[in-house]
Amino acid sequence: MTTPPDTRLSMHTPLAVPVAIAGTGLHLPPAVISNQQLTETLDTSDEWIVEHTGIRERRHLSPELAVSDMAVAAAEDAIAASGVRAVDLDAVLIATYTGDQILPSTALMVADRLGARRALPIDITQAACANGLQAMLLAAHLLQSTARTVLVVAADCASRVTDPADRTTRVFFGDAAVAVVLTRGTEPGTGLLSWDFGAELSDSVQIPAGGSRLPASARTVAEGDHYLHMDGRAVWEMATEQLPRSIENAVRRAGSTVDAVDHFFLHQANLRIVTAAMDRIAVSMDRAPVTVDRLGNTGSAGAFTALHTVMSQGRINSGDTFVLSAIGAGFQWGTLYMRHP
Repeated sequence: MTTPPDTRLSMHTPLAVPVAIAGTGLHLPPAVISNQQLTETLDTSDEWIVEHTGIRERRHLSPELAVSDMAVAAAEDAIAASGVRAVDLDAVLIATYTGDQILPSTALMVADRLGARRALPIDITQAACANGLQAMLLAAHLLQSTARTVLVVAADCASRVTDPADRTTRVFFGDAAVAVVLTRGTEPGTGLLSWDFGAELSDSVQIPAGGSRLPASARTVAEGDHYLHMDGRAVWEMATEQLPRSIENAVRRAGSTVDAVDHFFLHQANLRIVTAAMDRIAVSMDRAPVTVDRLGNTGSAGAFTALHTVMSQGRINSGDTFVLSAIGAGFQWGTLYMRHP
């Protein structure tokens, strides 16, 4: 398979400064929404949802809270785990397509509440489920220059942008936040070894209203254009084609093979997509932890929920390699290949 060179961003030379994950944190809203609860208002069944998505439950954020609340909670846990101080953060990157509001910056809100007074706030917003991967790539590059410690938070509250009456989108999505503290590493050959990113313009996943092209109005609300619109078939075809290709490209550029990768933290959109991607690279699902069954598609946070689960359980050993790979609206996709110090 080949891809036109102008659609793909790849690394050709190693980073000069190793990048280390110093700590992670996860925040899940307490409200668990089961498939059975959704069947009370949607024309679907628990059996259909499980068969087609692998999802059994998901979390929904309380109405009085917003993405920044989840982000702060996850960030506080990650900062505590890392041993750094919020005041010493050089940058705070928030990866989300469901920020608190258009202005001001959600990253600035989070940095302010954390007390990260000298941190540069950066919002990564429009790659949807691939936002977190882009934020990690940018953070790694900030650490090559003047930054010493960077906080990345991948968080989404998709329950606010999915139509409660739409069985196509409502069953898929859940709310969550994962935070990662990145620092400069000391061991050569560890951290971010390579990456592969690509894009192909498509409106198969979009929120039509709310921007300058179609400002929010009574008409757009009445027509549901402020909700997420998704062509499930197009997502399936693009995800099952691009995720395996991106993983293979990233690993190959580091001079390795997928067989040698210890952990695969993939976009948790749909269990069938995860399974299909692993099948295409001919690697056992034993190396790809799954969270989508109990959390649903948590957008920017998806692949990071799997990463946090394994790291918090102490299942990443010194020298282990892993990939983070996701695809989001746009379409935009990417893979990071890393080695744990």
